[in-house]
Amino acid sequence: MIDHIGFEVSDLQRSAHFYDAVFYALGARRMHSGDFGIAWGVNGPTFWITSRSDPAPAYGHIALAAAGKAAVRAAYGAGMANGGSSDGEPSARPAYGPNYYSAYLRDPDKLRVELVCGSR
Repeated sequence: MIDHIGFEVSDLQRSAHFYDAVFYALGARRMHSGDFGIAWGVNGPTFWITSRSDPAPAYGHIALAAAGKAAVRAAYGAGMANGGSSDGEPSARPAYGPNYYSAYLRDPDKLRVELVCGSR
């Protein structure tokens, strides 16, 4: 189980714009905003970004649960429209299980974000 996950980002507001759109499509909301950190969640803050002048390049991966294929596609589209780049379009991933469906984004700092539904 995960208490929280955090990424270091070089531009807090640019990354916040990206994650606001992605999390909105998944049903989560911004739960904390500060000068050096922002967090999102449903019942409490579970995903954080913090401002760092020189974060490690392309470090990190997080898988975000989606309610279904439509939510995966919506979050992928939201991320692409808000500064993200594709690292794998929405599709079935049979290598991970018969019902596994996901998409991969890179956030504005090139951190990998997986949007997933289905079980392994």
